[in-house]
Amino acid sequence: MDGAVSNESDGPLPRQNAAAIGSHPIILYDRVCGLCNRFTQFVLRNDAHAVFRFASLQSAFATHLLERNSSNRRELETVYVVLKPGQTDELLLSRSDAVIFVLKYLGGIRRVAGYILAWIPWPLRDWGYRWLARNRYRLFGRLDACPVPSLEERGRFLDV
Repeated sequence: MDGAVSNESDGPLPRQNAAAIGSHPIILYDRVCGLCNRFTQFVLRNDAHAVFRFASLQSAFATHLLERNSSNRRELETVYVVLKPGQTDELLLSRSDAVIFVLKYLGGIRRVAGYILAWIPWPLRDWGYRWLARNRYRLFGRLDACPVPSLEERGRFLDV
């Protein structure tokens, strides 16, 4: 799959997070990006079964996970979804592939939007993603600090 990076390392996740993760997909996002935070809030509101977990790209947790998957941790313009974290068949989806996965998983009209986006040829969709990512601070703002999740949501954030 274009935009996907397979796990080439078999190093375990940090012990303190291993039990909390299970087989939940993890969304890695830029914690100071207004667009990324809106996307995270969107997923929290629409994930009826509380399946997704979250970690900021700036966290040690994300650094370890991305290094294990041979990805550039300094690339804050990319949203990632980690499938089967900590397992031998761990998979890292990036950019538009990550967004499409989330939309399809959330279901309803969001699933339809995911299928429509998936029909767009990968190079064109990732070009659009990269343009939006380059301009995200100007269009959506930059936060001074990451918003604190509510008590109900806190358990879904792996770096809090």
